[in-house]
Amino acid sequence: MKETILQFGTGAFLRGFVADFVQTLNEKGLYDGKIAVVQPTNSKRGQLINSSGGEHNLFLRGIVDGEKVVTHRKIQSVTRCIDPYDNYESYLSLAKNPDLRFIVSNTTEAGIVFDPKCSYHDRPALSFPGKLTQFLYQRYLTHLPGFVILACELIPANGKTLKSCVKKYASLWELGDDFYDWLEEENTFCNTLVDRIVSGYPEDAAELFLQIGYDDKLLNTAEPYHLWVIEGNFESELPLKKAGLNVIWCDDVTPYSTMKVRVLNGSHTSLVFPSLLCGIETVRESLEDEQLKKYLGRCLFDCILPLIDRDEAKQFAQDVLARFSNPYIKHRWQAISLNSLSKFRQRVLPSIEDYLIRNGELPKPLVFALSSLIYYYKNNIVQDNPSLASFVMISDLEQILSDTAMWGIDLSEMKNLVEKGIRLIEEEGIRKAIDWAMS
Repeated sequence: MKETILQFGTGAFLRGFVADFVQTLNEKGLYDGKIAVVQPTNSKRGQLINSSGGEHNLFLRGIVDGEKVVTHRKIQSVTRCIDPYDNYESYLSLAKNPDLRFIVSNTTEAGIVFDPKCSYHDRPALSFPGKLTQFLYQRYLTHLPGFVILACELIPANGKTLKSCVKKYASLWELGDDFYDWLEEENTFCNTLVDRIVSGYPEDAAELFLQIGYDDKLLNTAEPYHLWVIEGNFESELPLKKAGLNVIWCDDVTPYSTMKVRVLNGSHTSLVFPSLLCGIETVRESLEDEQLKKYLGRCLFDCILPLIDRDEAKQFAQDVLARFSNPYIKHRWQAISLNSLSKFRQRVLPSIEDYLIRNGELPKPLVFALSSLIYYYKNNIVQDNPSLASFVMISDLEQILSDTAMWGIDLSEMKNLVEKGIRLIEEEGIRKAIDWAMS
């Protein structure tokens, strides 16, 4: 098959997301194309991809319609990996391939950055947008059409941000007005939203090797659930929906991002500290605890979901509960608790504000999540911005809630409710306090 997709990123996520989707397209006879991978950092991970000819095994494991489901997929949609650090000319030569149409990327949240120290003459530029600009300029010189670029990094406006970085390099490197126009006219940088937990190389790899009959160093695992929201509509070229995949082509990913942040991420952030204070280590264990499951239900269905005006929101919330209960994924609360101050501001505070506007009162379950956070930060070593974590530990409640730099707004009107939640945790214990939060 032709190489029609260029992928920046060698990690488990893209192998369990985009590569899986392209495999489905190929299996159903809907698409005649494969993926060439570019190694965006100076590592040797690409050697594993090349040693297997791009082939690897993927196990999708989770809860579907209330039942445990395990599906084995042999991924053969990847052809090879090109390392621009070892062979820069081979990397640039990909731009001369007239079959290439799509570019996808997942270079982590820190990948889409403009580094002015990068030079066009670097072989290659250190930053991912710098490498992409070098590649796009080479494409421009061949007089071939541009690309549909699908950024999958978990940042707001990922496609727009990537395009901005590329244009800055075009200007910095003085690549010319014609190239600048070509970027605008021949290329589409799509904002996207991706959602699938790809858990990577599993702890029970030896058992899975017995099933497939050999050791696979690229063995990958993920949940069955997936969602890809893409601004634009290239279904005629990449028929993802026709293949039965949960893909949404749209004019604006923002409403879907809001839904994901408030429902999925907001649920995590609301439940993390009540769970840790109960001595529970993983998300699945919290869903097996009747009290915590009920508390999550109050946060989700009473306080968050009614504020989201989307037809898909209720089903998305049900999917979230099934995903949280996945017995194959050990999603630890300690990992989720990292940088919780900024997470609470982004994921939970907007729901509290909207609830107050709509109902004229504060949503007690969500406010209790803040009580739990502050109590935990005052009594435990946490991983967060050191100055902010220290401020919460040593300051009184009034100072904490009124700090607009930390929260974006003054939370002083929550003081009585937050204070009562903290006092109940201290005097009667976390379980009694959770009961009060649900009353």
